[in-house]
Amino acid sequence: MTVVDWALYRDGFRADVATYTEAVQSARRDGGFVWIGLHEPDAKQLNKISDEFALHPLAVEDAVKAHQRPKLERYGDTLFAVFKTVRYVPHEEVTQTNEIVETGEVMVFVGDCFVVTVRHGEHGGLTKARERLEGDPDLLSRGPSAVLYVVADQIVDRYLEVTDQLDNDVDQVEELTFANRRGREVGNVYQVKREILELRRAVNPLAQPVRTLADNQPEIIDPKISVFFRDVDDHLTRVHEMVTGYDELLTTMLQASLAQLSVAQNEDMRRITSWAAIIAVPTAVTGIYGMNFDHMPELHSTFGYPLVLGLIATACVLLYRGFRRSGWL
Repeated sequence: MTVVDWALYRDGFRADVATYTEAVQSARRDGGFVWIGLHEPDAKQLNKISDEFALHPLAVEDAVKAHQRPKLERYGDTLFAVFKTVRYVPHEEVTQTNEIVETGEVMVFVGDCFVVTVRHGEHGGLTKARERLEGDPDLLSRGPSAVLYVVADQIVDRYLEVTDQLDNDVDQVEELTFANRRGREVGNVYQVKREILELRRAVNPLAQPVRTLADNQPEIIDPKISVFFRDVDDHLTRVHEMVTGYDELLTTMLQASLAQLSVAQNEDMRRITSWAAIIAVPTAVTGIYGMNFDHMPELHSTFGYPLVLGLIATACVLLYRGFRRSGWL
């Protein structure tokens, strides 16, 4: 169903109301706020919510279409925030085609008496965030700002979990890259780098919105909640540093893998050239003696044939030893 959950909260506790309409009217009349959670609603369904809370049409359009960049926008007395959610896709080993990081989105509308969360994707559920708030009446009593904080905190903490899991993949690719001298792991390195890029697209644009919330710039946010956003900002900075480090390391591995491939090709060319030079000796000698001239050295000698074979063998052995000493063979 589109509506995952909804509730009326007052004084830090979940109020008992029969219908959604009653909850909205009660919040406006007696205080408190309504939190309604939606999962991939269509335009018609979200427009009903929009009419109820006077949401801005541009923000509603973004919430329906999804695939938005993380951002924080203000429309009158309503705050609109977009977060990218991420999920680590379990796998036994890194290949050139497997998906490692799966992304989704969570949009949050925050007003004075309501919070509307819109989720896209099969992961990133906010049930734990709701349970966390309902288990902390002091935090929940701060109103819609507390919901925005808990949602942001849960999403950023998920970033940390994913980056920790990616560490194993980066280590695996690094080990394979330097264990294989022919650079056959270039595709694996590139695949992990692409997945890291997906994570960067979720993390990097979120830095400015979280910093804005931490500095208490939107008046809609409770000043006491802004302090909590500093912790979110710290975690986000840590994720950013880890992702940047992984990206730089993978770039180095990619360059090293390509360099190994180039070195291996050069070694192959040396071997081919060495054997071609060795084979050229008997080819030249037999070619000369195959021209059917009557007057040639040792042509009619009893020991001419074994003498020429010995000359060919000696020349080939000397060339082989020379190439071995130089490292070409």
